[in-house]
Amino acid sequence: MSVIIPAYNAMPELTKCVTSVMEQTLGPDKIEIIAVDDGSTDGTGSELDRLARTCSNLRVVHRPNSGGAGIPRNTGLDLAGGDYVFFLDSDDYLGPDALRRMVAMADENRTDVVLGKMVSVGGRAVPTAVFSHNQPRTDVFSSHAYRTLGCWKLFRRSLIERLELRFPPYRNCEDKPFTAAAYLNADGISVVADYDCYYSRNRQNGNNLTLTAADLVHRMDGTRLCFETVARYLDPGPRQDRIMRRHVEWELCGPLRALLPRESEQRAREHFYPQFRHWALTYVTDGVFQLIAPPDRLIVHLLRADRFEDLMTAARHAKADAERGHVVDKGRVYWAHPFFRDPAKAVPDVCFDTTDRLPVHHELAAAAWTGDGDVLRLGGQARIESLGPLQPTTQLILRPSGFRHPDIRVPATVGTAATVGTAKHQGDDAAAAFTVDVDLSTVDAGAPLGAGQWDLYLDVRAQDVSRTVRLRQTRTDTDGRRAAPPERELATGSRHGPTTARPFFTPQGTFSLDVRQTEAEPACVVTGIAWDTFAPATLVVSGRLTGEAAHHPHPVALRAEEDAGSVREVPLLYAPHGSRTFTARMPVRNLRPGRWTLTLRTDDPKRPVPVPTPKALPGRRWYRAARLGRPYYAKPLAGSPKRPMALRVAPVRPVAALRRRLG
Repeated sequence: MSVIIPAYNAMPELTKCVTSVMEQTLGPDKIEIIAVDDGSTDGTGSELDRLARTCSNLRVVHRPNSGGAGIPRNTGLDLAGGDYVFFLDSDDYLGPDALRRMVAMADENRTDVVLGKMVSVGGRAVPTAVFSHNQPRTDVFSSHAYRTLGCWKLFRRSLIERLELRFPPYRNCEDKPFTAAAYLNADGISVVADYDCYYSRNRQNGNNLTLTAADLVHRMDGTRLCFETVARYLDPGPRQDRIMRRHVEWELCGPLRALLPRESEQRAREHFYPQFRHWALTYVTDGVFQLIAPPDRLIVHLLRADRFEDLMTAARHAKADAERGHVVDKGRVYWAHPFFRDPAKAVPDVCFDTTDRLPVHHELAAAAWTGDGDVLRLGGQARIESLGPLQPTTQLILRPSGFRHPDIRVPATVGTAATVGTAKHQGDDAAAAFTVDVDLSTVDAGAPLGAGQWDLYLDVRAQDVSRTVRLRQTRTDTDGRRAAPPERELATGSRHGPTTARPFFTPQGTFSLDVRQTEAEPACVVTGIAWDTFAPATLVVSGRLTGEAAHHPHPVALRAEEDAGSVREVPLLYAPHGSRTFTARMPVRNLRPGRWTLTLRTDDPKRPVPVPTPKALPGRRWYRAARLGRPYYAKPLAGSPKRPMALRVAPVRPVAALRRRLG
């Protein structure tokens, strides 16, 4: 693999950066290091030459200063020969086992991009959400990977060359279009989250490019390329909207609020404002608009409406206005911005609607079965931030997972301490407390809860505002493991047999309920299937009744049913003196050609007992007429243990049989 290090006036951090690659456990024979000195004047070049004399796999390239990291990275890419490429900034360094782990993750999962966990050194901001857990194979739509567009990642070089990717010559945001294009075309993305791979730090002299080239003038070209890259590789629609949202929030609205007011009014109006407005009109679809937060919606609306003065006012006061409270009206919550419902501004309410973004604080404090019945009692606390006590209309929702069924709603009791049995949980806030009794025998409009996995949600209500959240536990037992009530066999059962309910916490800490029919013992079991020794065209099926026979209709006949609908039956013969064993003899020579399914018929035609497929029963032949008549055969067909035995009855075809014998 190839590690590419662009370096400009990188002392003294450079030494640790390069040596961290030399000391990788992957081994020097598997790594080539390409360090590109971009016209440094502080001894960076001579230090790279010194290190190269101690390391045969370090190649140093000296070039005139380009003003950014993109051109030196391109120089390294043109020289790289490894299957993988990793970009390492000269002020950062790697954990000793980083490259081995990332290469192994890419090899094992055949992914094109691997993210290694980043660690902050000295307070430099690093992404955290994507590194919550290892992800062997994911994509930008199933993970938080797209939140980090820095190029400090492992890339499969064939992907880079196939897309002809190179870095644009910008001082800031040059790596975002590169990484975005790789993400959107990658055959899978992996995340190594259980090892500190990449240490990101600020330079002692403070001349990181992200700090010295932070003005709008250094960002605009890279931002334009970000939007164009997403539009190039994703068709319009929800998937494009999800990805475009990131750039609207981080590359359009954020810099506009923070940096546009720093510019002179003339430069802001004539140079930057037209570009921002073009992006808002071109790339912020209605789908993106619904995804972004109210402060960003306000920015986008003012850009679309071509209201430069109002936009500058909103940007200059953005920090103070962010601290303003909320207005509750008809079940919706609005940001109390000075423009809200100001007739002179005429900004739509949707630009201030923050209902779906209000934090909901909640926890499931306790869950237990009550007595010997089918009632599961849940207790906890919930509140919508800034909206006061819970309303009595708060409800628990049982939502089916993986099957179709309407949501089931159960009223909650609110305003009292969350209790289960007689236990009261310390720290309960009566205004936020709730208790729900879920009677599984009647919860579904008077019927028992059906089989399947049910995920539990809470419809939290306050001041007529409704927010639905996944019910989860935030407290843990003393040993750190989440505890759930034990599995219970329900007293009600169902017409199909006993039913069990198993409450459980998912790995993410959310609460679910698994309802399953218990497999009941059958009324009888088949103990033998064989051909009659003295009547070779007769199948003998033997069996016995089980202890559960008293609860089921007794089998009375061996039934053969042909796919076309023909039926043949022979009675079951029980041994004398009350024996529980039986035998049936089916003359298959009387069955016409076709596929026949065998079951044991009971008095209840809807509850037949399947005859299992035997593992080693051979086929049998016979002649329908005299010895010189045409031969027929019957043989069992391959089947599963849960499906009834099937027999194929057909005439022997002499030519085909001869061909099989000859090989």
